[in-house]
Amino acid sequence: MRIRVTVAAVSGALALSAFAMPAAHAAGGPSFGADATKLFAAAHSTSGKTAYTAATAATAADDGPYAMDVTFSNLKIAKAVKVGTSAHVATSVTYTLTHGADVDITAADFFSGAFIYKGSYTDQTNFLIGDDPAKCAVTSATTASCKANIDIYPGDGDLFNSDAGLWHAGALAIAYNGQDPASSGFDITKVGFADQGALGSTQVQRLSRLTVNAAPEPVRKGKTVTVTGKLSRANWEDNRYHGYAGQSVKLQFRKKGTSTYTNVKGIKTSSTGTLKTTTKATVDGYYRFSFAGTATTPAVNATGDYVDVK
Repeated sequence: MRIRVTVAAVSGALALSAFAMPAAHAAGGPSFGADATKLFAAAHSTSGKTAYTAATAATAADDGPYAMDVTFSNLKIAKAVKVGTSAHVATSVTYTLTHGADVDITAADFFSGAFIYKGSYTDQTNFLIGDDPAKCAVTSATTASCKANIDIYPGDGDLFNSDAGLWHAGALAIAYNGQDPASSGFDITKVGFADQGALGSTQVQRLSRLTVNAAPEPVRKGKTVTVTGKLSRANWEDNRYHGYAGQSVKLQFRKKGTSTYTNVKGIKTSSTGTLKTTTKATVDGYYRFSFAGTATTPAVNATGDYVDVK
């Protein structure tokens, strides 16, 4: 969701003035993510706490939503989310929603969703949510099983390079109770809201690329094979791929007719991400570079380059 929010910096008045949303939310349309993000900011600007509950809302000013009896658990998200320079990325999240008897989760204007955030829950540097609300199936009188997406658009400025690494996951719920945010009579205090952070975590990573070229082809047995390539990764600020400097990479070889690569030697990328090394030709086979990955950049293997040994 393409809205960057810093909850601690949003005053109640500012949150309310920004809370003008298209009526599409009532149908769970594409405005859900934007609506939920603004409501999240409005709730936290009044509570200033780690989660919006009845206890924290009791001390809040009268310019925020009321706290619903809704909690979340059993959240599951991918260990890593790999994001390139332009393509939309959606990652699935599942969780359990538990609610009190006074909360009607089957209402047409009740919505839930999952989100991820960078930093601590009270001092977030980035916040991403799905375009659409979760799909929740009632499992008992007080619980539901929910599935949602987190939508990321790197080409639209969702991420800075500094955002790569550990993110935390949470979930929220909204009950509009017939309130229309597009109406001049919209009363935010009649809207129910609940959220919870620190339910899980994931690594948001800058997608990597790795190339290889082995030459000459063919080569005489015992002669030198020169293997070159480049390790690069997505830059979320200019939407291009740049060389990844100073990274350990292994040169690997797979003999023709086999399926397993073995390590030949380890080298490091140059200041521009390039790779160059040599080895002796022995038998026909494939050379490739292999990168094990880091917390900010996923592992990647180059497609093997075949060399015919004469």
